Amino acid sequence: MQAGKPILYSYFRSSCSWRVRIALALKSIDYETVPVNLVKDGGQQFSEEFQALNPMKQVPALKIDGITIGQSNLSVLQQMGQENRLTWAQKVINSGFNALEQVLQNTAGKYCVGDEVSMADLCLVPQVANAERYKVDLTPYPTIRHINKSLLALEAFQVSHPCRQPDTPPELRA
Repeated sequence: MQAGKPILYSYFRSSCSWRVRIALALKSIDYETVPVNLVKDGGQQFSEEFQALNPMKQVPALKIDGITIGQSNLSVLQQMGQENRLTWAQKVINSGFNALEQVLQNTAGKYCVGDEVSMADLCLVPQVANAERYKVDLTPYPTIRHINKSLLALEAFQVSHPCRQPDTPPELRA
């Protein structure tokens, strides 16, 4: 009995969804994307249909062989007031990048851990994109910038990029 194609319930801009897309691309796993707009209609993740799939009401949700796996971090940002989001995001990202830049001095090769793509790399690229989105100055993080550039040259990171997703608004497409 052949299992159906995995289904990724995703939002183009979700960094968590992006990490899953990268992993699927690296493993050459063909999957179907079902866009879940986190903004439209008050957030499609709150619909009864999606809540039945993922009671956490978050993306991504990956359905494989009838089992749904979910995770997200947008809910934290939504708890911040609009006026505090930029400052809070910059503070949190800078704090993490300060520590990561130091760690990478001991672990980095071409990528975060040597010369093979690891889970750390799947997390790095979407977080650098978040940093750029929230106007974080990346100058103090030369190792992070170099690794990010190397990773973005890989096909798996290109095809999974938010600007290339089926639900990406036309003005944000590459």
